[in-house]
Formats: sequence, C-alpha cells, structure tokens
Amino acid sequence: MPTTTYAHFRVVPESAWRWPSFSPAEIACRGTGAIKINAEAMDKLQSLRNRLGKPLIVRSGYRSPSHNRAVGGAPASKHMLGTAFDIAMSNHDPVAFAEAARAVGFLGFGTYRRSGFMHIDLGPARSWGEPFPARATPFVPELAPAREVLADSRTLKGGGAAGIATVGAAGVEVAQDVLAETQSAILPLVPYLDTLRWVFIAVALIGIAVAIHARIDDWKRGQR
Repeated sequence: MPTTTYAHFRVVPESAWRWPSFSPAEIACRGTGAIKINAEAMDKLQSLRNRLGKPLIVRSGYRSPSHNRAVGGAPASKHMLGTAFDIAMSNHDPVAFAEAARAVGFLGFGTYRRSGFMHIDLGPARSWGEPFPARATPFVPELAPAREVLADSRTLKGGGAAGIATVGAAGVEVAQDVLAETQSAILPLVPYLDTLRWVFIAVALIGIAVAIHARIDDWKRGQR
C-alpha cells in the first residue's frame, strides 16, 4: 500500500493528486491539517464515487494520532493509516451504499445511525454498530406538479372575463362622457350606455367570483 504523508494538505502537489471527485482538504486531518494519502484506499474511494454516481460527503478521513485521541477514536484506528473514511448517509441509501462499497473492495464497516454516517475501511473484514433503518425508496421521487391546461383553466377564464368586463365598463364610462359633451344629436343613447356599463360591471363581478371559486376548488383538490 503506497502511502505518502504531508505536513499539511495545502502542500500536496497537484501532480500527486489524481482523484478528481475529492480534494486534499476533504481527506486531511480535521484537527491538524496533516494528510496521509494511501493510494489504494483513495482508488477505492474514487471507484465507489463513480459507482454510486453521486457525491460522497467525507465526515472524517485521515486522523493524526493526537486528533484521533481527541475525538475518542479506537487506539488502532484505521483512520491513522489513511485507509478509513466516515461517509455521511444524508444523500445515500445505506443498504445500496454498503453493497457498492463491498463491491469496490472495502472490508470494514461501522454504522453510526445516530450520527448519520457509515465508516468504511480496507479491512480486515468486520462490521459493528446499529444498522440504519430500511428505506422503502432511497429518495422521494421528484415529480413535476400537476399543471392545468391554460385553455381549460377556470381561473384564467374567470380572471379574463373580469378583466375584459372591467375594461369594457371603463370604456363605456369614457364614451358616455364624450357623447354627453360633444354629440348632442345622439343624446338619447346615453342612458343605454349607462345600462351597458352596469352590465359590464356585473360580468366583471361574476368573473371574479368564478376565479375565486376555481382557486378554492383547486386548493381543496391539492392542485395549488
């Protein structure tokens, strides 16, 4: 197992890093910044990332002896060798994750249900911890919300009717004023324009009522 140690992850040469899905900072000791790169372990971690097709959130990679003691790690923790990783399960199905990890060559598995992560290492083969609960599906499917066809939308029709009627009523009012002031020859038509304006207002109110009723009905059906 070729292993390289650096005093800090910032001094790792770009030429020495060949795992595109991860950075030295993710793998380095959280307490000291030092990093021990085990090429075999990193190759398997990259293979696991490729197999799963989604990010691996590394909660803990390499640990210096002092940091391992500080966090209460096992005296012979594989983290101090750079051959162990704690991976968050927030974006993974634990069962599928464990199967994929075994398939790429990880042998040691520790489940930390309360903390929400799984420990994986190069071995020896063993397992510990309380298993994560089985999930019916790894994730809730992302379904597009139901959309009402605009041509059949009662809300759109009601709102449209209200809008047109409101504009019509305003237009009649303007026309009434103009005729009253400038067209004395057709003054007898003015009372009818007043009636027409009230008709438009009534249509506008009906349109508003239809739109409100449609929205309430959609809400009751869960189609908001």
